Amino acid sequence: MNEQRMGEILDRIKNVTVAVYGDFCLDAYWMLDPQGSEVSVETGLQARAVAQHYYSLGGASNVVANLAALTPKAIHVIGVVGDDIYGRELTRQFDELGVDTTRLIVQDEQFDTVTFAKPYLEGAEDARMDFGFFNRRSTETDDGLLAGIREALENADVLIANQQVPGSIANASFIERANALFAEFPDKIVLLDSRHYGDKFQHIVRKTNDIEAAQLNGVDAGLGAEPSLDQVKVFAEKLQRQFAKPVFLTRGAHGMLVADDKGLHEIPGLQLLTKLDPVGAGDTVTSALALCLGAGIPPVEAATFANLAAGVTVQKLLQTGTASGAEVLEISRDPDYVYQPELAEDARQARTIEGTEIEICAKAIPCGSVKHAVFDADGTISTLRQGWEEVMAPVMIRAILGEQHDSADRGLYEKVRQRVLQYIDQSTGLQTILQMEALVEMVKEFGIVPAGQILDKFGYKKIYNDALMELVGKRIAKLERGQLDVADCTVKGAVGFLAALRKRGVTLYLASGTDREDVVREAAALGYAEFFDGGIYGSVGDVSKYSKKMVIDQIMTENSLSGSELVVVGDGPVELRECRKRNGIAIGVASDEIRRYGLNLEKRTRLIKAGAQAVVPDFSGWHDLLNLLFGA
Repeated sequence: MNEQRMGEILDRIKNVTVAVYGDFCLDAYWMLDPQGSEVSVETGLQARAVAQHYYSLGGASNVVANLAALTPKAIHVIGVVGDDIYGRELTRQFDELGVDTTRLIVQDEQFDTVTFAKPYLEGAEDARMDFGFFNRRSTETDDGLLAGIREALENADVLIANQQVPGSIANASFIERANALFAEFPDKIVLLDSRHYGDKFQHIVRKTNDIEAAQLNGVDAGLGAEPSLDQVKVFAEKLQRQFAKPVFLTRGAHGMLVADDKGLHEIPGLQLLTKLDPVGAGDTVTSALALCLGAGIPPVEAATFANLAAGVTVQKLLQTGTASGAEVLEISRDPDYVYQPELAEDARQARTIEGTEIEICAKAIPCGSVKHAVFDADGTISTLRQGWEEVMAPVMIRAILGEQHDSADRGLYEKVRQRVLQYIDQSTGLQTILQMEALVEMVKEFGIVPAGQILDKFGYKKIYNDALMELVGKRIAKLERGQLDVADCTVKGAVGFLAALRKRGVTLYLASGTDREDVVREAAALGYAEFFDGGIYGSVGDVSKYSKKMVIDQIMTENSLSGSELVVVGDGPVELRECRKRNGIAIGVASDEIRRYGLNLEKRTRLIKAGAQAVVPDFSGWHDLLNLLFGA
């Protein structure tokens, strides 16, 4: 979705009046002081001290907060709170957002405002304490809620029905009467997001997830179940036929499915490199979908917008975050998507061209017109830097732990190590300087190293580069002494493939995240620099002056290329994602850099997720790869 269309959607949202019926909740965050408090004189027990506490909107209240962040014309709430301190705080926050609380009923008896109290000790959440899980709504309260729903159906552009708390609808007649109202207003958009009563409501547009969809289709799927993509497609289509209204099925990091009268549509998940917190992302999706539908936006575009909005909130930690229009617009400018996660995560689904090791990951690859080819260097052609991950990981771990590196307990050390390994896996192909920029943020995130001792990205890059170049230098020295030859330091068949492409008149470019002078030196040492008549590119220490994205854009612009005239070949996700954004041909090299031939399954996974249309383990079958690219 381009920026202009995103702007149009945001403008149309500003004219939407939305109403929300639901379980309005409050999230209480209690940050405990590790020093503790006094020992109680009365009980003899150690008291716990709260160093800081704050409160944010949760449940349907968080849906409201997300709606407010996108600034619609008006928001009306229909619900109930208790006559207690939490209900008053919830109402106060609604008032701050400019929400109409006329239909927010205060029930004096048998009802406590639903509140989720979350104690945190040294960054880890302790057992949650829940208020209001045994509420009983009175008949008078239900009558007032239904009157509010009727009013919303008469006056609002869209109504959200959001149910999240177990047992929150105790009176069966309430749903029957709500369904009668929905039937009375068949053209009104009612978006249902219900955890426990999804099978009871009728005449609604449904927002659900894969587990709930399975259960609604009579499949016994509990927490932790993972229905296959083919299964959830069937679930979504059946649910759509139930009321002939759209169904939005969320799949976490795998994106969304949309079933409407035009068919079934897949919205891919977003690839995000930062630390993520999925709490509240579903509320963001619900609010964004409702506002788009209320503004007359088609279902697939509404889902695309909602997917981007959720991509904003999952990057906000220790809060049930919201996504503003400006934030959604910003993330929409250059998003990275996760392609075919089911295929990527299950090698059993791989299908290869008969008689070859070329795995085809796309329904069709536009071949026959390749004129330009961009290659990554390390791990794609050269293996001189094999093991860079094993060099970077300890550098990052030591930077994060600082003086506690040798004394940190096993739990903390493992937490840091897993965070580092996850980031390195996701960031393969990025410029080193960008990885070090992320390291600075991770050092700050863990908060172990005093602020005055944190290095900048250039400082950390020097530490890493010095360690890596010691390794690379030894290999180059062996190469120069004749103890190694080119075949020992390149992926099998790579040099032959380069020569064959040049013979066909293809212009070749080398683009690496490594410093340019090192890329040039290593290409010359291995004897393949001469093939890259289009140029050799590498990091110059300034991300505003160089990136693989810039190289690909420059090649396509200067040569007036259509997508299929460019092929990008690499073992990292970055170059393949940029290729797919421009409709080029993306070839993933899932190389085993130690053996220099054969398939690395971990690389295969991340390359397919990055958009590889074909994956090869090496270039030993380069004749077959040429046949694929040129349609021979």
